[in-house]
Amino acid sequence: MTTVRARLRADGEVTRLLADGSEAAMPSQADWARIDATTEADIARHQAEDDTEARRDAAAWARHVRHKVGLSQDAFAARLGLPAATVRNWEQGKRLPRGPARALLRMIDKAPESALAALMPD
Repeated sequence: MTTVRARLRADGEVTRLLADGSEAAMPSQADWARIDATTEADIARHQAEDDTEARRDAAAWARHVRHKVGLSQDAFAARLGLPAATVRNWEQGKRLPRGPARALLRMIDKAPESALAALMPD
């Protein structure tokens, strides 16, 4: 793979930096006619598709984290101090884990033994 060094000039033009220190214009790879032809309905459709994909990805990740620790949905929810419906909703893509819940899932994913040990009742 070849590394390309580029510079964004003050006028908005992107140039490629050559080995001798000079610059060469980089052709735009954007299809401006296609971009200009994009309608608001197209944008709304693309956003909906992106949201659906994000929900699928988040659901798969939540499921992966739970499977990693080998707990059922009910046991996982109890360990986290959450209603079982919350875990089910995450795994079905009905809801996305946000804020502290996402951070906790990330901790469980990276260091499951430590995270679950910290969640043990006193």
